[in-house]
Order: sequence, then C-alpha cells, then structure tokens
Amino acid sequence: MKNILFIASEGVPFIKTGGLADVVGSLPKGIDKEYYDVRVILPKYNCMHQDKKDMLHYRDHFYMEFNWKNEYVGILEAEYDGIKYYFIDNEYYFNGFKPYCDNALFEIEKFAFFSKAALSILPVIGFRPDLIHCHDWQTGLIPVYLHERFAGGEFYRGIKTVMTIHNLKFQGKWSIKEVQSITGLPDYYFAPDKLEAYKDANLLKGGLVYADAITTVSPTYAEEIKTPFYGEGLDGLLRARSNDLRGILNGIDYDAFNPETDPYITNRYNAVNFRKEKIKNKRALQADMGLEQNDKTMLIGIVSRLTDQKGFDLIAYMMDELCQDNVQIIVLGTGEERYENMFRHFAWKYNGKVSAQIYYSEELSHRIYAASDAFLMPSLFEPCGLSQLMSLRYGTVPIVRETGGLKDTVWPYNEFEGTGTGFSFTNYNAHEMLATIRYAEQIYYDKKREWNKIIDRAMAADFSWNVSAQKYQEMYDWLIGR
Repeated sequence: MKNILFIASEGVPFIKTGGLADVVGSLPKGIDKEYYDVRVILPKYNCMHQDKKDMLHYRDHFYMEFNWKNEYVGILEAEYDGIKYYFIDNEYYFNGFKPYCDNALFEIEKFAFFSKAALSILPVIGFRPDLIHCHDWQTGLIPVYLHERFAGGEFYRGIKTVMTIHNLKFQGKWSIKEVQSITGLPDYYFAPDKLEAYKDANLLKGGLVYADAITTVSPTYAEEIKTPFYGEGLDGLLRARSNDLRGILNGIDYDAFNPETDPYITNRYNAVNFRKEKIKNKRALQADMGLEQNDKTMLIGIVSRLTDQKGFDLIAYMMDELCQDNVQIIVLGTGEERYENMFRHFAWKYNGKVSAQIYYSEELSHRIYAASDAFLMPSLFEPCGLSQLMSLRYGTVPIVRETGGLKDTVWPYNEFEGTGTGFSFTNYNAHEMLATIRYAEQIYYDKKREWNKIIDRAMAADFSWNVSAQKYQEMYDWLIGR
C-alpha cells in the first residue's frame, strides 16, 4: 500500500471557487483504493457551509512556531466518499467571508502557515505519505519546507513531492524581505535558482524548483508554458525541468454531470434519445430566460468567469455582428465589470435574443449545458478547461480556440472525413472566431444529420476521472519507485 497525500487550498464538496476544487475532490476518488491510501488536507475556512462544518470532528491541536510567534494549529477530520480529509484550523488565518482575499501579503502569510502546519500535523495524525501531491502556489512552500526544515527528521526522510500547476498566472509573489521574515527560510533559499524571480520571492517557483515532478492539467498547456507567451515569466525554469514536466488532462465527475440523472435539468436524456428529448430543455430555458420561443433557432451558451483570459474581448468586438445572425445567446457568470455591463447592454439591445445572467448558479449552469445547441469558449489561454468537457457530456457542441486543454479535448469537425466533436479556430482573432461560429451555424441549419453525428461523437467521448487517475497512478509509481 502506498500513501498519497493531497494538500490544497480548496476541494469539493467542502469549499470551491474554481476548477482546482473539482480536481482535489474528484481525483482521489478515481485512484485505486487497493494499492493507494489517498488522504487530503485542506484549510478549515469559516466560510464553509454549516452542513459541511457539521461533518468535521476534532482530532487534536498543538502550537507551532510561525512568523515569530506561536500559532494555534487545530486538526479536524472527516470522511467523505471513502476519502479521509483533514482540516487545519486557525481563527486568525481562515476566518474570512471568502477563502481568498485581495490582500496579497496576507494570502502569502496564510498559505505559508498552512503549508508548514500541513507538514507538522503528519506525525500527530500518524500518516506518513510516500508522496505529497501539491496544488498551485498556495502549497508551493511544501517541497521547500520538506527540503529545509523537515529534512532532518527520520519521519520525513524520502517523501516525494509533485507540484501541479492549475493556472500559471497565479504565483504568490511578494518582496523577499517580508517573505523571508514570514517563512523563516534562510538567505540560501532566496537566490535566482530557487525562490527569487525578478527581485521578488515567488512561492510557486519554490515549489517548481524543489518538487520531484511537475504536472499541469493538459498536454498542450504543458508545452505552451515552456514558451514566453504562456510561461508567465517562468518559461525558462519550465524548459529546464521539461524532463520532469508532464500534462495530464483533468476529468469531470461523470456522476455529477450526467444528462440521464441530472436533478437540475428540466428533461433528462441520453446519447440514444437526445434527438427527441434534449429540445425540451431548450424550450424551458427560452421561456424562463425571456428568449424568443423557437425550437429551430440555434442557442449558444456561455458559462464562465467574465475575464480577459476567457476571450471576452473577442466576443465584445463581434457581438453586434453576431446578433445579426439567426442565433440566441445566453451567458451566465460574473467577473470584470466591463464585460458584465457589456452583456447587460446587449441583453437590453437585443431583447429576446440575448439573455445575461450576471451571477453564478450551479443549477442554471447545468440547465445551460443541457439546453444549448452550441457552447462558446474562445479562451486566450486555458490550462485545461472543464466547461467544454461538460458541454460534450451534454451533447452541446463546443466552439473553442485551439489552446491548452481546449485543443486536447475538442476535435475539430471535418466535413470530408465525417469526424470531430466540435468546432475550433487557431488564432486569437475576433474575425476568425466569428467565421468559426458561422461555419457551425451553417452545419446546424443546413446539415442537421451531420450536426447530430457530431453530438453522437461528443457524447461518446470519455473524459471521466478514471482515464486521468490511471495516468497519475503511473506517475506516482514511477516517483515512489525510483
């Protein structure tokens, strides 16, 4: 039996702000229990829902020296879906209304505390991992601390680490002087070949330097981040470590996202009967969202954070022209004010044609995946992306830009070979995006049988966690064995 420990800043079902939580909640369940004992450590945030807090039981507590004082470290535990979770409790650090705040220095202090505490509780809970799987910059100090502070003890010797990059844009950067004071790491670690990057301390960089292996969430993104355009200033380091870097696609939970059993959608359907049954979801959504009632009009769905990364500048540029076509657009999400207002404006201007839902709702997101004919995702960069996987699962044809995980998961339609599960374009260009949407419209309106075959192939694709978990297991075995 091999012991694997996940350490992360969020995880479903306890706390979620993005795709990271889905991975941390789903991947451990996919890993073979016969050979691996997988456990997870998360912070105990005060903003967790009460029903989740009620699942936790007190295990122990102690005081740990951190940032020039003794800090309380409480340990709580819970079991969920056969996985054991531990939570680190500290009122000062985890008391906010949200998991993360806008104060970058406090975030660095909070997750430095979390990283040190996560390693410190291991002898207390009596779990010695063979490998620690760290996620994003919030846990970047774990490989560093293992190398420095915890290296002496017999208990910690030989523990391997994997660092997974979910989004390279976020790195945990601050001035060396303050980070050194908070972490207690000696000068030695703040050199350009370790934690220092462009005169600042960089927590993610520390994790990437000291981890035994690095993964990211799609094979294409693993290649992209070795280039200056996608590398966010760390492309040199990632090229240097390219032998230890691999891309493994995220999956989605095929139980939670299943049009045959989904409790959120109006009418359930499957790969066999979607031709008759899927349309009922569209009718209900059109009625509820104030869109013109018409079975035949192509409905394009968007569920996203409204940010530059997601390609909304392209959409803003082309929205007027797109609305001249015989299409309807529904968008769900929040983000940058200018994009929120842009969609509100077009929903007013093209009333009955555009619906802007500027908030977030899990239920409505499922309804949009089930009701839409196509799903638009023209991202500037996309480490993996989960929305296109959900739309494939629901037989909603994705229209994406070929970047990161989008390129790896959506196979472009080829009318000559009769292949493909969606539509894609290569360059980050608004006219190219519009041309691709119009090509999709043409197939939708003029070649309905072809369109339905695209849906057949989309719904037959397998992006469940089982496939990805297998690849992670191979990597764990390779690391632990060597």
